[in-house]
Amino acid sequence: MTDTPPPAPPASGQTAQGPITIHGQYIKDFSFENPRAPQSLIEQKQPQLTLNVTVNNRQFDVKTFEVTLNIEASAVTPEKEPLFMLELVYGGTVTLGDVPQEAFGPLLFIETPRLLFPFARAIVANATREAGFPPLNIAPVDFAALYRQQLETQGAGGPAPTVPGGPVGHAD
Repeated sequence: MTDTPPPAPPASGQTAQGPITIHGQYIKDFSFENPRAPQSLIEQKQPQLTLNVTVNNRQFDVKTFEVTLNIEASAVTPEKEPLFMLELVYGGTVTLGDVPQEAFGPLLFIETPRLLFPFARAIVANATREAGFPPLNIAPVDFAALYRQQLETQGAGGPAPTVPGGPVGHAD
């Protein structure tokens, strides 16, 4: 039996793994209501759409998190009669690499949602199409702007994005 030396540590400035490792992604919760079917499918009126996207996380381990995209979409007729209501919670389990604490916020609230979003977007488009409506193709979301908005809300005393170990995006 020969002893093999352990692999050399990464050179300065390099990390052994990337900043984000995605272990899995999944539909955590999904609801679609079409309360006026089939009447809503017969009428051809331009709907008024409402869309809300939020990002949440939950910690499992020191560097392992569940990140969820919460998408709520609804459409009503000009007379305010409901056409459809959609709620999707799409999640991913991620581990952060060897990154400083102040990078946790941007990785969990910007980069991970960017990776999950195309899959959640496809689910929304397919669900609305399968329900008899034109597919709802959500425009790309600027998660960096959403994160900055959440930080501003935090500064104004409102609820803030939560990352264990300290304030999001700030070094203490």
